[in-house]
Amino acid sequence: MGSKYIDDLIDDDEVPELTEEDFKNSISFSDLPADLQHILKEIQRGNVTIRPDPVRMPVSISLPADLADRFRAAAGEAWEYKIEAALRHWLVEHPLEVKRAKAS
Repeated sequence: MGSKYIDDLIDDDEVPELTEEDFKNSISFSDLPADLQHILKEIQRGNVTIRPDPVRMPVSISLPADLADRFRAAAGEAWEYKIEAALRHWLVEHPLEVKRAKAS
C-alpha cells in the first residue's frame, strides 16, 4: 500500500518539537468559533474533503457593498477565503444535487 500524498511532502527531520510556549499559546477546540468547529467536524466525518493542492478557478460575482464590507472588515486581506469558508459551510448544511447532462 502506497503512502498518502501529504506524507510524501513531510520530512520528519523538519518538524520541530512542540515547546511549552506552543502549548501556552494553543486554544482548545471548544474555544474555536462555532462555524470553524462545524467545518472541522464535517471534515472529520468525511463529509468535506480538503485537497492538499486545491484547484482554484477565478470567478467574478457582484456582491452588495454592505456584504463585501462586512467580510473585508472581518477578515482583512483574506476576505475571499472567509467567503469560501461561508460557502462551504452553507453547502454542508444545504447539500446540492449535482445535475449531469444526459448522454445522447
